Amino acid sequence: MKADTADTARTSAGQPTGIGGALSRMGEALNRRDFRWWFGSQVLSSSGSMTQAVALSWVVLQQTGNAFWLSVLSLCTWGPLLLLGAWAGTLVDRHDRRRLLLATQLLLTLSGLALSLLTATHLLALWLILVISVLSGVVTTVDSPARQVYVVDLVGTKAVASAVGLWEVALNASRVLGPALGGALLATVGPAACFLANAISFLPPLYVLWRMVPQPDRAAGRRARPAKEPGAIRSGLRYAWRTPVIRACLPLSTASGMLFAMGIALPLLATRALHLGGGGYGALMAAFGLGALPGALLAAGTVTPTGPRVRVLALATGGSVLLTAWAPYLVVAFGAMALTGFTSIWFIATTNTLVQLESRPEMRGRVMSLWGMAMTGTLPLTGFLVSGVGESLGARAGFSVSGTALLLAALLGWRALSGDR
Repeated sequence: MKADTADTARTSAGQPTGIGGALSRMGEALNRRDFRWWFGSQVLSSSGSMTQAVALSWVVLQQTGNAFWLSVLSLCTWGPLLLLGAWAGTLVDRHDRRRLLLATQLLLTLSGLALSLLTATHLLALWLILVISVLSGVVTTVDSPARQVYVVDLVGTKAVASAVGLWEVALNASRVLGPALGGALLATVGPAACFLANAISFLPPLYVLWRMVPQPDRAAGRRARPAKEPGAIRSGLRYAWRTPVIRACLPLSTASGMLFAMGIALPLLATRALHLGGGGYGALMAAFGLGALPGALLAAGTVTPTGPRVRVLALATGGSVLLTAWAPYLVVAFGAMALTGFTSIWFIATTNTLVQLESRPEMRGRVMSLWGMAMTGTLPLTGFLVSGVGESLGARAGFSVSGTALLLAALLGWRALSGDR
């Protein structure tokens, strides 16, 4: 166990258990004023991003009628992360995360505005969607690890489990609010309003970042920030490979990425297997987010994540995905979708926290970039697998791919996650 993990475990000794203890541990992060402001702004911006994602997948499917183009959209959105993720990790390790986030969040605001204007003027051709998705993907490649490590800058390693769990609360509140808003806007005023809502949602975090300057002694990740050095990318890759827990968690991240990138498999399941329209598709996304909220709260109340817990949650998530895919009735599908949200977010928040705590501070940016590359950067490859299975074997089989992959990845990393050192 790394020093950071051991320190965290020691600070949690003697804390109350049960619901009161969980609420107390969640308060470790919320007691920080800077984190409270950042947390609130991220609920809004994440909801806007989900609103845009729902609309963008729907627009592409309506324009083309072919799931292949959803995979192309995924390639354009997440391909930059696969190609540039390792480089982005060194950038995050070397530079001020707040300034990086000011730049990336502003660029993502402009991206949403561009999509809204092009849609409103009936100029949003498929090729423009793909170009804007590539440019946004490049920005997100830096934005994603910067946001994850910035949380540690704000609260320190002692409260990182609470902060990461609450971060998942923000993301999954967005899975309720975003799809609900997206479905309503799609059904009433159209996708241009969805894209505009996303652009507006980035204004609160930009304001918070502009006003907030974290104290140097609170920014745990800054103490070990390395200077620019040759071979930094290779050293990050070697470090991840030689750390058994991190090496075991990266395939789990890849498998869960296929689940969380619902723009590929879920539209097919909704339209072809469950015979739903745009509002029903948004409702399925909202069911996932509604179930995810208690899972994220449980993760936020965890004292210290463990490998055995990660294994159990991975198996539970894989099983709930398969239940959703093969649900015989619509009501069962919605219930299973909520269960998938509950187990998957508890699983991914716990695994994310474990990876952060197992990483040395000077390697954290690079490790979290690899985490992002595994989860979303591989979607250009796994997306074609999911859409190919969905087109050839049916929508239910396509949605099953992520669940099957999670079960296999859990078995692959079983020994490394045993808890033995």
